[in-house]
Amino acid sequence: MNRLADTVKAIERVILGKTLQVRLCLTCILARGHLLIEDVPGVGKTTLAHTLAQVLGLEWTRVQFTSDMLPADIVGVSIFDRTTGKFQFRRGPVFTQLLLADEVNRASPKAQSALLEAMEERQVTVDGATYPLPEPFFVVATQNPHEQIGTFGLPESQLDRFLMRISLGYPDPASERKVLLQAERREMMGRTPAVLCAEDVLSLQRAARDVHVAEPLLDYVQALVARSRAQLSLGLSPRAAQGLLRAAQAWAFLGGDTAVLPEHVQAVFPAIAAHRLEPRESDGGSDGREIADGIVQAVPVPV
Repeated sequence: MNRLADTVKAIERVILGKTLQVRLCLTCILARGHLLIEDVPGVGKTTLAHTLAQVLGLEWTRVQFTSDMLPADIVGVSIFDRTTGKFQFRRGPVFTQLLLADEVNRASPKAQSALLEAMEERQVTVDGATYPLPEPFFVVATQNPHEQIGTFGLPESQLDRFLMRISLGYPDPASERKVLLQAERREMMGRTPAVLCAEDVLSLQRAARDVHVAEPLLDYVQALVARSRAQLSLGLSPRAAQGLLRAAQAWAFLGGDTAVLPEHVQAVFPAIAAHRLEPRESDGGSDGREIADGIVQAVPVPV
């Protein structure tokens, strides 16, 4: 647990005043989930993703998503080798432990689809051949608000593969003053040493899965999921329900607890549910976060 505390401190030395978001990021990693960071430009989305990769000690690759990107630019392409007379597969940037998909919603849906198999099955298939991805494998994607110029909305199938979506928001005045007085965030990130390594991350993931879950807690998770399906035409999927339970275990583990409590589920529920519950026109005008908060308030806590 000391290693986890050191990891949080190392990230917070670069990302100031965002304790909740930092803990959610680590929870997502411990739960083997993919992370979507959505916010306006300039608040530190990419810096947070870079710092995560640096502190976790993972092999990582950054891909700047653009409107002219093709799926082969992500997964790789088969090229004919005249010497051997055969096609040779050249691996794309997805073959890494942490893929930073920067401004993922600036790419077309066709390019975005290249990540679907990788995120769900941790493998890619090219020309009928399947190639496994490294372990651990995470996608940490950033995106600008969808109403900004030059963005494509992520389809529901893509959003459902992100375990969490978080927003950083503007810093509080005290944290912003420190940002103004300290060195550039990029310089600080470059001087930040790795606290963990890939083997540590895999070990911590296994430990998080061992956090005890009682039957009433499972009832509570199912009740939250059922409420979302009753309230909206497109509620939480079984994948989301499983992710909610794994994230609650990881949140409890990060806090040093040996069993999952309802407050652990409530702590991670908005980050897991809000991007999956963006309402359609027939569902009314509330946004996903308001719907998620309403579900938590409406479902009784087990005693």
